[in-house]
Amino acid sequence: MKENKASMTSLLSAFGRAYHSKYDIPVIFDDFLAQDLISEKEHSDIRDHLIQGISFFSKDMAQRLQGQPDDILKWVTQVQLSPTPLARAAYCEEVLLNEVKLGAKQYVILGAGLDTFCFRHPEVTNALDIFEIDHPASQEDKINRLKHLNLGISHHLHFVPMDFAASLSFSRLYQEGFSRQKTFFSLLGVSYYLTKKHLARLLTQLFAEVPPGSSIVFDYADESLFEERGLSNRVENMVKMAAASGEPMLSCFSYKEIEKILESSGLLIYEHLSPADVNDRFFSGRTDNLTAFETIHYIHAVKK
Repeated sequence: MKENKASMTSLLSAFGRAYHSKYDIPVIFDDFLAQDLISEKEHSDIRDHLIQGISFFSKDMAQRLQGQPDDILKWVTQVQLSPTPLARAAYCEEVLLNEVKLGAKQYVILGAGLDTFCFRHPEVTNALDIFEIDHPASQEDKINRLKHLNLGISHHLHFVPMDFAASLSFSRLYQEGFSRQKTFFSLLGVSYYLTKKHLARLLTQLFAEVPPGSSIVFDYADESLFEERGLSNRVENMVKMAAASGEPMLSCFSYKEIEKILESSGLLIYEHLSPADVNDRFFSGRTDNLTAFETIHYIHAVKK
């Protein structure tokens, strides 16, 4: 990662959320602030790269949509880029808002990227301390973007620069005001890049510091990740792109493995959404190209 630069993953995710908010109907997850966090040049560059990359995603669609850049962008974004970031964010915030009603006092976002929850939900900021954990360079870049937009940063929003994938430091969290209260964690788009042992260790570390009733939402890839091709080869493309970016996907899990890892950390699965469940819950009845990604599951787990 280049110093003081946002990761390409966070920029692509923000681009997908911005596109969805502006163009897709109905909206699954309305991140109406995402577009403001991306510069015009970044938006233009990402748009051009996605359009020019259509042949990588699908030679058939490249031929069919030749000379139609807007249609190419729509297809690539809806089929390849947006489904998982949109649905997992919608699910996570749905669970979070319910957990706040049930007494959660802290929200820890592991790998926050260009998340905008705090600014889209001012109604909960007085009841919730939000701790964003991310790579120091990515976090500094985000803070600069917020300042450029003159978005006031609430005293309930705490930035914690940390490469938690290498080493989780609760001392840094405590320095920012974290305490042993009921806490909700999100770990989205991360488990694929951790070894199974690392994920188990991370969950154990997280929940050793919080009381029973604290919980987490995360997504994971099932054991078909490296064999499944998916719609228009999108699963295969996802794995290839991750490897080409220098951040290869390392892990996929059976349900039994996830259950065992969570149990070893003192957690019970409260809700599990399979790809079919995700499709029914967030994509049912759509007439566009948005459908749930194959192999990707969502979990809400609670400390006993």
